[in-house]
Amino acid sequence: MGALEERHDSAARTVSLVMAVTLIGKVLGLYRDRLLAVHYSTGPAANAFFTASRIPRVFFDAVFASAIAACFIPVFSEYLEKKGKQEALRFAGSFLTVIVLFTGGITLAGMAFPGPFVALFADYSDPQTTALAVSLTRVMFPTVLFSGAAFSLVGVLQAQDHFTAPALMSAVSNLVIIAYFFTLDSKLGIYGLAGAYLLGWFLQGAILLPPLRKLNSPLRPGLDFRSEGMKKVLLLMGPVMVSTWVQPITLAINSRFGSRLYGGAGVSALEYASNLYLVIAGVFVLSVTNVIFPKLSRLTAGGREGDFQETVRQTLRLTLFFVLPMSAGLAAVARPLISLIYGGGEFDAFAVDITASALGWMSLGMAGYALQNILSRVYFARQEGKTPLLAGGAAILSNITLCCLLVDKLSVAGLALASAASATVYALLLLLPLQRREEKVLPGPVLADLAKMALAAAVMGVCAWGLSRALAPLLPGGKAGEVLCLGLCALAGVVLYFLLTLALRVEETGLCMSLVKKTLKRG
Repeated sequence: MGALEERHDSAARTVSLVMAVTLIGKVLGLYRDRLLAVHYSTGPAANAFFTASRIPRVFFDAVFASAIAACFIPVFSEYLEKKGKQEALRFAGSFLTVIVLFTGGITLAGMAFPGPFVALFADYSDPQTTALAVSLTRVMFPTVLFSGAAFSLVGVLQAQDHFTAPALMSAVSNLVIIAYFFTLDSKLGIYGLAGAYLLGWFLQGAILLPPLRKLNSPLRPGLDFRSEGMKKVLLLMGPVMVSTWVQPITLAINSRFGSRLYGGAGVSALEYASNLYLVIAGVFVLSVTNVIFPKLSRLTAGGREGDFQETVRQTLRLTLFFVLPMSAGLAAVARPLISLIYGGGEFDAFAVDITASALGWMSLGMAGYALQNILSRVYFARQEGKTPLLAGGAAILSNITLCCLLVDKLSVAGLALASAASATVYALLLLLPLQRREEKVLPGPVLADLAKMALAAAVMGVCAWGLSRALAPLLPGGKAGEVLCLGLCALAGVVLYFLLTLALRVEETGLCMSLVKKTLKRG
């Protein structure tokens, strides 16, 4: 029992460290977005920039999410378990070579023909905005090459349980962009900003080289398509590609619909809302999945099915215990939060309203976002691609359908609701096959506890919304009033959710109490 507790404590410390480092990067990212909002708001330059940055990111997600996170790490972990480190590194070098060649080809094609890509991702009524988006896309397309190389190195590090340097990547990139706003933005404008983003992406890969040397993990270029590892990766890549494209494709589709709203400002509103949403959801969810996925891959490679199932079950429970109230709370305080983070300068009341509307409806999909991130990795760790492929295709189709049905009636809120619904559809289609198996990833008692968590979160969300409305006229205006409002709502929400789950006898509440007591005793 002592050894088991020690392993749990070690995992908790790792997740906590990664979460803290990730949080620093995300906070810097929020500050970066605030500077962008204050300088460019939802105007034509911002809309063109967001379209231009979105295009290479979608291609990047195709490579990173499908080939690296979902395909490379399980196979690399299997090599480490069964064939040793030297063989694993030989396979990794061959994989990195393929990724660099592939992303290099995409980069050259994107820089040579940016116009068709912009036409696919946006439909601006203003020709000047379209022309600017084309020029910026040409500048920013090398991010595909930089990210492909960087995240191949991330896979090697994470598979060897080294998570700190990968978590620092976004902090380094964001610091470069923030420095640009304070030094060169007034002289170089939006083109200089595109260059700063490009430099940030390059440095993300550069900071991974020292820890690779420290782990004695040199990667030598090579091409060996006949190796067992490369065959497995290439076999998995096709089905996995569609399944991991759900979120970026959903955002790209919604952005195209958004380019027709408010003179193109729908693009910026969705981008600002999505970035904030991913900070709040991503810090927790991605920290958990980045740590848990290599572990699941090793458990599968080692044939420890019982430990695998229990790890998945506990991860789902604990994640939803925190994500459900986060989702409800975010929907409740979307407007004051958007006003606090982005409001000011060029970002006026109209920009706040449409961005808050997008964020509020988008937040309803947070549980689906968390589940899909965890459950997709369950399939990938087992090197199963068919179910995520079919579920991903269905989720993308549902998003397109809902966008067409809702955009005219609800504008940007309809697009955000479509995004939330598609995330939920994807999560359910991943969950149902696992529920039908003998292992039943969420047995009856667990489902009952999840229903209690959802009820407590919904009650908390309604109360937080009412409290924010009641406090607004009583608090001072400006940023101070918004900070007080959000702080009081957050505090009241946490206390209420804790008391409700305690009264409903949710197991995780008791675990949290035990952890707090243990921490206080150690202190």
